[in-house]
Amino acid sequence: MLTIRRALVEDAPRIVRIYVDSWNAGFVGLMPPITLDEARIARWSGDLAENHWWIAEYDGSPAGFAGICPSRDPVQPDLGELDTIAVDPAYWRSGIGRALMQTALEALAADYPEAVLWTLTNYPQAQRFYESTGWTPDGNTRANNTQLSYRRRF
Repeated sequence: MLTIRRALVEDAPRIVRIYVDSWNAGFVGLMPPITLDEARIARWSGDLAENHWWIAEYDGSPAGFAGICPSRDPVQPDLGELDTIAVDPAYWRSGIGRALMQTALEALAADYPEAVLWTLTNYPQAQRFYESTGWTPDGNTRANNTQLSYRRRF
């Protein structure tokens, strides 16, 4: 059974494990691999304390997470941002990402008229997912055109 709840600072090690595993499986050939270490857990603990985060658990096991925040790029008070959404590779294509996205979208819509997210330019799996959940590419890029942004109005 899938449950989604607010993530707590104590969830940081579980969230970082999902983040690292998802990154390393999903970004093969696009980004260098990353490792799970205490510094990364500490950084995520701070993020979990400051913004809105949710963790998905499937039969009690951590399966994914998502988080939102005020827009960081561009900085606009009326623009929210989908900070991160990640699913443990063992649960890919199981509906957990969609459930997390729905939770994040509801929270964004409650606080902002519009939201932005950034993804890798050469990452069609993510682009298809974002477009299937109502996001539209807006033509903006950054990091030497290696990232592109999507927008969603509420």
